[in-house]
Amino acid sequence: QVQLVESGGGLVQAGGSLRLSCAASGRTFTIYSMGWFRQAPGKEREFVTFISWSGGSPYYADSVKGRFTTSRDNAKNTVYLQMNSLKPEDTAVYYCAARRSYGYTVERSEYEYWGQGTQVTVSS
Repeated sequence: QVQLVESGGGLVQAGGSLRLSCAASGRTFTIYSMGWFRQAPGKEREFVTFISWSGGSPYYADSVKGRFTTSRDNAKNTVYLQMNSLKPEDTAVYYCAARRSYGYTVERSEYEYWGQGTQVTVSS
């Protein structure tokens, strides 16, 4: 099994920044790629970013391109989500997810492991 723990959420004013972290533990050698998703109240969980553990450019949802950046530290088994120029519509619970394949996907069902989520609230 793999355990994922997110941290770094909080309350920030519009235009501000936050950096989320997702630390993986357990059978991390089974992880080949990771993603970030978010879920706002009353809405479905949606894709935010994808990053492969082996390299290559990350993928981003159109709504966050140019504002969010994802990166990884393989030695620490940790993925980061740097969020800049935050907007009130970015308010959501943010989840990291991991999958046992390299391929890029935005489908929630393709990720085998999920963290518990961290709340991000952006005030106007």
